[in-house]
Amino acid sequence: MSASTKLSTSVKALCYIQKVYPDPVTSFEIAEAVGINSSKLRKILSMLVKNGIVESNAGTSGGFKLKKNPSAIHLQEIYCAIEDRKAFHLDVRKESIKKNSLPDKLNFYFLDLFAEVQVEIEDKMKNITLQSIVNKINSN
Repeated sequence: MSASTKLSTSVKALCYIQKVYPDPVTSFEIAEAVGINSSKLRKILSMLVKNGIVESNAGTSGGFKLKKNPSAIHLQEIYCAIEDRKAFHLDVRKESIKKNSLPDKLNFYFLDLFAEVQVEIEDKMKNITLQSIVNKINSN
């Protein structure tokens, strides 16, 4: 699953969890609501639990609930919780590239560029909260 798909799925799931708050909601219910396979969703939810964004309670009345206020959850936090790689990742294999060759110089150029773009993306995501997303959706 691509970074953008995982992020989009995560935000959809969190919006649904927020919508039914304070009631806990099962992964099956969330998967049905957002249109994703429940096993893929459970992987995402487990990462969100691990990172303190949602909580999970077992039992017949259990399920998932937001652990924080939606205005305190920002997109960058969600992104970092679900991603093990950055959106702009460059796999540089130095063994096969001659030092100071064109490919070597281009790799350094793109490493710097991608690092700069990644910082800009994450800074922008820090200014977008789950609550602002919910508000925008509800106003349309």
